[in-house]
Amino acid sequence: MTAKMKIPAPVVSKMSREQFVGVLGGVFEHSSWVADAAWESRPFRNKEEVHRAMIEAVERSSEDAILALLRAHPDLGTRISIGEYSTSEQQGAGLDKLTPAEYERFDALNEQYVGKFGFPFILAVRGKTKADILVSMTARLGNDEQAEKRQALEEIKKITGFRLADLLEP
Repeated sequence: MTAKMKIPAPVVSKMSREQFVGVLGGVFEHSSWVADAAWESRPFRNKEEVHRAMIEAVERSSEDAILALLRAHPDLGTRISIGEYSTSEQQGAGLDKLTPAEYERFDALNEQYVGKFGFPFILAVRGKTKADILVSMTARLGNDEQAEKRQALEEIKKITGFRLADLLEP
């Protein structure tokens, strides 16, 4: 991702809904509805308040909307085109440089995971290695559906916290 100037949270508070969604709509993977809903909670004094409003928008949403949010995430280690944030995050974890054997392993685990839970494996990969990710994938396959849904949402909170920290000043 290209370096961008950080925006003060009070500035995003003064943006129109369209501007706000234009700037923050990509923070939640292919789910600009989260930013749209969070806009209603203005004003924001800091990035933590922005993040809290976005998380609360998700928590207030329907089970179908939450499932759609989970399903909007790409498989880790995928070779298909993915969003700018995910591309940068996966590159940072080395997932863009998988050997053929590693790719097969990730692909098999992704398929197994989606088959069991109905949504892709979600992990905040910033600061993690390919090995760390494989360990997490393997371990979390042992979870039940509700526990895994809760864990996936916790990971989304981490991911979106990182993304907002990159976009907004404290």
